Amino acid sequence: METEKTVTEAIAYRRSVRIYKQENEIETKLVRKCLENAVLAPTSSNLQLWEFYHITNKEIKKKISKACFDQPAAKTAKQLVVIVVRKDLWSKRAKDNLSFLRKSFGDKPVEEYDSREKFALSYYKKLIPSLYVEFLGIFGLIRYIVFNFIGLFKPAYRQLRKSDMRIVAHKSAALAAQNFMISMAAIGYDTCPMEGSDTLRIKRILNLPHGTEINMVIACGIRDPKGVYGPRYRIPFHEVYKEI
Repeated sequence: METEKTVTEAIAYRRSVRIYKQENEIETKLVRKCLENAVLAPTSSNLQLWEFYHITNKEIKKKISKACFDQPAAKTAKQLVVIVVRKDLWSKRAKDNLSFLRKSFGDKPVEEYDSREKFALSYYKKLIPSLYVEFLGIFGLIRYIVFNFIGLFKPAYRQLRKSDMRIVAHKSAALAAQNFMISMAAIGYDTCPMEGSDTLRIKRILNLPHGTEINMVIACGIRDPKGVYGPRYRIPFHEVYKEI
């Protein structure tokens, strides 16, 4: 294994690789280690509404590749990682955070909590449920209307609809995916994030619950030179960088 790259080197090295060498295997334990780095990504309210399905079984990989339309990245990948959004687990994850906080605060009587500790506990006991409890999108719409009215007079949080909360969960999952891909690049492994897939079929293949959503499927392997489709192109930096 080559010397691990710096963050800057790994970012520069990472490309979306569409074809992988068939003679080169990748080590499952190293891919798993990169997934351990993935879960250290920032996540909204620390709810960690994600799961990572590391596909090493050849038959399952073949099925998922087909669900990804057998695009070259999926078909030639040595392993696959499916990033799954679990917005449906918000209540459990909020309770997990509460349990962690109480232990870190020392499991003391409520009256001994200071203001910062009380706020942290209240955040998960009251605020998170007020954001995530939903019924046919109605509660989210009500929250949206109320907070936009408040926003006429002072700054207010406005991402409150059911669709907004889905976006929040997917953004966190995407941050984790990027952690994973940069970690893979750092050790000389290659990846390709794929959005082109039949997500319903993938959910069925993985036997996922109804409330889950597929964020992306990531192909993993060692790049074949033909798998990098030309030089990298980016819009000139001065066009996208705005210093204010």
